[in-house]
Order: sequence, then structure tokens, then C-alpha cells
Amino acid sequence: MVSRRGRRAGSAIGGTLLLACAAVVVVRELASDDGPPTVPDEYRPAIEAAAGTCRQLSVPLLAAQIDAESGWRTDADSGHAQGISQFAPVTWKEWGRDGNGDGKAEVWDPQDAIPSQARYMCHLYETVREVPGDPTRLALAAYNAGPNAVLRAGGIPDIDETRGYVDRIVNDLLPGYRKSEAERASASPGTASSGTTSPGAGPSGAAASGSAPATAPAPGGTAAGAPTGATTP
Repeated sequence: MVSRRGRRAGSAIGGTLLLACAAVVVVRELASDDGPPTVPDEYRPAIEAAAGTCRQLSVPLLAAQIDAESGWRTDADSGHAQGISQFAPVTWKEWGRDGNGDGKAEVWDPQDAIPSQARYMCHLYETVREVPGDPTRLALAAYNAGPNAVLRAGGIPDIDETRGYVDRIVNDLLPGYRKSEAERASASPGTASSGTTSPGAGPSGAAASGSAPATAPAPGGTAAGAPTGATTP
């Protein structure tokens, strides 16, 4: 039989342990809160230039897409798509361009892949413009699953990976990149990146830059990241 004094002592010890556990949780949460994601400095010039390719693009949108595709890894290889922007080989053959003027269009070179990603996204915006739904979500779905899949479905296709990909970019990553770009602009007036605070921003955060859409071949090409492995593990 436990005495009343023993029960009080046990309660005190239990309360102390609960407080200690709560403190550990708080410390871990604070330690893991490193703020919103940011564009790596080495890729910022390419991202900012690419964001002006067409009015629908913005620095936060391209950054969030790259984050979802490869986690900013230039050597990312899903087995179906390659490089920082995760182009499938057949799509790169059509859309890959020499972005840094070295005479080669190299999928592993972010200076080539990022502007190529922007051009392809502009093409996809044009391809899905008559499909009902949010244009940015539709363009992202087309990048992942292929434009034909979006056109056939009349919207975002019922593919778990594609729906998860779009939701992760629009709901999780894009708000963080928009926040970090806004903080950067606020800390250094005059350095606002293309599309960060444009009044033409749509519901998914794609902003107007005033540029005309990129000239593109007819729709129907293979997506940059095929649904069987667009996003690297």
C-alpha cells in the first residue's frame, strides 16, 4: 500500500518529468525552425533571369518547383528524369537549351536546365490555358505527368504522385519561398526579384513580369518529370 506521502512524491516526480519532456519538445522545435526556404546564392542569377521568361513565372514559383523536383541537387537522377530541373531525356531533347553560352545544352548544368525549365513551363501554361482550373496547378501537373495527361483529364489527372507534387509545391514550398523573397526585398530595398510582389500574382503565387510567353512548338511533348519518377527521393 502506497502512503499519501509517497503518492505526493510520485506526483511531483511525474510532473517534473512531464515538464522536462515538454521543454525538450520546445527546444527541438526551436532548433528545427530555420526559417523559410531560400534560393541558393549560386543559382539566384539564373532563377531571376528565368523568372522573366513569361508573365506567369516568378522566382518563388521556379524555386519551389526545383526544390520539389531535386532538392536543388544538380546530380539528381530518378531513373526517369535528370538534373536540377528533372527533365526526362526525350523532353530535354526538345526543350533543352544552352543557357550559359558554352556551346552545349547540358541537362546536368543548372545554367542550362533552369532557363530550359522556365521555357517549358511557359509552354505548358499556354498548353493548358483553356483547361478549367488554376493555371499554375495545371502547368505544374503537366510538367510532372505530361501535358497530354492534363488535356485528357480536363484538369489535374488522378495520379497520386502528380497530385502530391502539385500540392507540395503550391501549399508547402511556394509560401515559404514567397516569404523569404519578401524578407530579402524588405532587408535590401531595390533587390526585389522578378515576380515576388507583382500585383498580377495569381492564387498560386505565379506573378506577372510583363514578358510575352515563350514561343513553343505544338503541345503534346513528354513531361519534364514523368509520373513514374519526376521527383527524386
